[in-house]
This record gives sequence, structure tokens and C-alpha cells, in this order.
Amino acid sequence: MKENILDVLMYLFENYMNDEVEADKDEETLRVELQQAGFHNQQISKAFDWLEGLTMLQDSHQVAPVNNAFSIRVYTEQETEKLDTECRGFLQFLENVGVLDNSARELVIDRIMALDTEEVDMEQLKWVVLMVLFNQPGREEAYAWMEDLVFDDNTGSLH
Repeated sequence: MKENILDVLMYLFENYMNDEVEADKDEETLRVELQQAGFHNQQISKAFDWLEGLTMLQDSHQVAPVNNAFSIRVYTEQETEKLDTECRGFLQFLENVGVLDNSARELVIDRIMALDTEEVDMEQLKWVVLMVLFNQPGREEAYAWMEDLVFDDNTGSLH
């Protein structure tokens, strides 16, 4: 099984990030359960590091919101190698419809860059957006919209 950090994160999110799951599971218990599910220790550790990085970024509020509707995000060479034109366009679309603000967009891009993959496809991007929005106060409507998009198997083109 070819697995990466995102596979572990998606498994965690699908199985443990909802109201019906016990909130008191500690990291060690989750590690054991992930191992029993077939994930390797190295990938589990990287996934927990990824989540810790997201938490630290959200707590630090490193990106101040920009109210300028005419601002443009310029991607670095490394970002364009990992996020193709379709993915970058989708991020712009999410900003245009109000699902992401510039701060959340930067969290998404940071977490995409922290993945251990060379390229990210649209499905993976949607999952990262969903994970970033999950713990964002005041973004419940955006999260619900994104959740519908991620879990809707019949999703076609948004444009």
C-alpha cells in the first residue's frame, strides 16, 4: 500500500473528527489504532507533525487578513510545482465565493507544502482545505460547504 501523510490524515479525519467519537483519545491510543489500520509508524508520526504544524499556525495568526479585493497571490516556483493551474484556480475560486479568506488560503498553502508529495491533485487539495477549515472559529458555513463538496461523489466541475 502506497501511503503518504495525507492518507493518514484523511483516515483520521473520516474516523475521528466528528461529534460521535470520544474526544478523550490521546495521541498514543490513536497511534495504536492507526497501526492496526495498516499505517506505518513513520507516516503516522509525519501526520501528527502535520497536524501540530496546523495547530501552531492557527494559534499564532501569522497572516493578517487583507481587505483589498484587488490583491493577487503570487505563487513561488515550489508552490507552482506542487499546485498545478487547476488547483491554484480552485483556491482563487474558494476565495471569490468566500469559503477561504487570505489567512485561511495561506494556511492551506502552507499545509500543502508540508505534505510529502511532489504534486497535489484536486481531491487532495479539497481535503486539506476541509482540514484547515475544521477548527476555524466563525467558518462553520464555509466548512459545511466544503464538507459537502468533499463527500459528494457526484461532484462535477464547479465552473
